[in-house]
Amino acid sequence: MSDDSYEISLGNFDTETRGRSNLDQVLFWDEQAKKLSWFKQWTKTLEWNSPFAKWFIGGEINASYNTLDVHQNNIAKKPAILWEGEDGTRRTITYADLYTDVCKFANALKSLGVRKGDRVTIYLPMVPELPITMLACARIGAIHTVVFSGFSAASLRDRIDDSKSKVIVTADVGYRRGSSMDLKGIIDESISGLNFVEHVVVLKRAEGNLQLGPKDSLWHELMKGSSDKCEPEHLESNHPLFILYTSGTTGKPKGVLHGTGGYLTHLNSTFQWAFDIKDSDIFFCTADIGWVTGHSYVVYGPLLHGATEIMYEGVPDYPDTSRIWDIIDRYGVTIFYTTPTALRMFMKFGDAIPNSFKLSSLRLLGTVGEPINPEVWIWYFKTIGKSKCPIVDTWWQTETGGMMLSPLPGLETIPLKPGSATRSIPGVDIAVVDEEGNEVGSNIKGYLVIRKPWPGMLLTLWGDDEKYKNVYWSKFQDNYYPGDYAIKDSDGYFWLLGRADDILKVAGHRIGTAELENSLVSHGDIAEAAVCGIPDEIKGEVIAAFVVLKQNAKKSGSRLRTELIETVRNGIGPIATPQQIYFVTKLPKTRSGKIMRRVLKAIASNEKIGDVSTLEDGAAVKDVQDAFTELQSAVRKNKS
Repeated sequence: MSDDSYEISLGNFDTETRGRSNLDQVLFWDEQAKKLSWFKQWTKTLEWNSPFAKWFIGGEINASYNTLDVHQNNIAKKPAILWEGEDGTRRTITYADLYTDVCKFANALKSLGVRKGDRVTIYLPMVPELPITMLACARIGAIHTVVFSGFSAASLRDRIDDSKSKVIVTADVGYRRGSSMDLKGIIDESISGLNFVEHVVVLKRAEGNLQLGPKDSLWHELMKGSSDKCEPEHLESNHPLFILYTSGTTGKPKGVLHGTGGYLTHLNSTFQWAFDIKDSDIFFCTADIGWVTGHSYVVYGPLLHGATEIMYEGVPDYPDTSRIWDIIDRYGVTIFYTTPTALRMFMKFGDAIPNSFKLSSLRLLGTVGEPINPEVWIWYFKTIGKSKCPIVDTWWQTETGGMMLSPLPGLETIPLKPGSATRSIPGVDIAVVDEEGNEVGSNIKGYLVIRKPWPGMLLTLWGDDEKYKNVYWSKFQDNYYPGDYAIKDSDGYFWLLGRADDILKVAGHRIGTAELENSLVSHGDIAEAAVCGIPDEIKGEVIAAFVVLKQNAKKSGSRLRTELIETVRNGIGPIATPQQIYFVTKLPKTRSGKIMRRVLKAIASNEKIGDVSTLEDGAAVKDVQDAFTELQSAVRKNKS
């Protein structure tokens, strides 16, 4: 933990808000909810039947109405989205434009038979049509489920099948690093044999003819004949807004289900508290909308506040390493929210590149996705923020809906410590506990838990209440357990110490070990597989895989490694590609049969292995160690 602290004030010294939240958490969130536009007032603020929470019961609301309709009389001509494609193409979408397009596409969805409660899968790149589709679904009470456009056909199919989506919205192509991705082809492969999929809407972006099947409709054709008037559905507060799939400790991705009223309340508050949003701000969050950060702080959070935001389709270092700093200067970005992984990459490129830009418009910087290293925090503060911008280091999850730990310069001024997400947001009760669930003292490592319900929390897992209970609420009675280690220091600041369960964090994205291992074992020559995360200078963590061959395996060596990498890329997506693959004859397991991933991680990271007295077979450790040494030796030879 760093001893350094920095106090940067944006002129906000509100102590009353946090004070009110400490007096009565439920009443506090009741007050916050009243800042939104409701069609009907709720009759009960919270119904808590642990572990299920319902917020603002009886209240009626609509997410599309709160992000669009409420702005039409005052800021209709204000840019909502300043979009830039990787090739430099630009579009400006005002709040009036967004309102019109959302109404038209909502009617288009209705014409395809979409009704309240139906699911719509969205597999689009970072283009304005993505938030338009989300808000159109929200307007008519359909449940959107966005899938990151880098996922493979197999991963996509799992999600479509689980949600039983009636309609798919996609594009013919997406663009990344100067090349195009055949999104429509991936969709066609993923829905083969899924008869419940009735329609596929295709946004045409590339030149040339597009082969359409009987289920296919073109986006622009549907929009052409669609009315620009669509009254928003009056939805009960707990009506589902979206499903977002996230990796877990079992192979099947979990469908995290979020409601409407509680989620919007949480975002409306945290966006203001964390980012100190002003009418004149230009907000830029680099997250893809396929992840929760994109849902909460690219789509719903900024639009609730009538903010202007940058939306960029492309990678941050293409066509060159100055792309992001160029965007910040050209658009006059004032608030920049990105990942520690991206910052580590920028830092590696050296100071000369960002120093060649003014970056003078920036007034606040944020990070999300994983804990930020103190040295990266200081580089971000000094080199990018010119020592004048507070760093908003946020911790939260897909499941929490919005920020849970964060400095809040839009609310209060507190000293910032590099590497710490500081304190919980008002109205949230977070603690660090031991194995028995007892709160530990200062500076003692323990498990992070959330002790009371909060408005942004997930309703459940789609179609699986039991799994919801088992995954999040079984370890500690009536406490939500996110699966993270943490320390709380003597100032009450939280320091996140990584995952305590079998979840890997690669470039800020969660990948379940079981999903990876299942993908590797799907190859005909593999009998068994285990994966672990090892530290990486840029990505924070990369994947190391240990595989046991079948006795009759037909392939081995570099050829098999190549095939296994392809298997993972096709089965999950490029984000899950193992950095290293080691062939072993056995895996280190406890006597009860549980793979000891800490042993694998220790060997792959060149650390001490520690106590292995519970191992079923001590020879397994040597086997893994030998495989690792052999491969490392071969790598060194090839480099010399």
